[in-house]
Amino acid sequence: MKKAKVIKIGKNIQAIRKSHGFTQEKLAEAVECSPRYIGDIEQDRSKPSYEVLVKICNTFGIGLDEIFSRYLDIKGKKEINSALFGFDKLKPNNQDTIVHMIEYFNKSNVS
Repeated sequence: MKKAKVIKIGKNIQAIRKSHGFTQEKLAEAVECSPRYIGDIEQDRSKPSYEVLVKICNTFGIGLDEIFSRYLDIKGKKEINSALFGFDKLKPNNQDTIVHMIEYFNKSNVS
């Protein structure tokens, strides 16, 4: 786990927002705040309130652990979560391909 003097989550929120195809304006509307506030959060000039963090998580269907991932000691999940950002935005046939690949590799590891 990284020991942090100051926890900075702005760049992570920005990456999550972009991976879901949201502009700052669209996210601000979804979480009921101003686009400037979203910009300040992403530049680590402001810290989001708990309410805004929960709304961001609900908007993107993620957990707080994804926002704070670089500060949490969660082994193995960090890379997977990062890789899966935007999975729901893929075309259905691409999603199916990924799911089939995972199923294939899981079956071949059982032996």
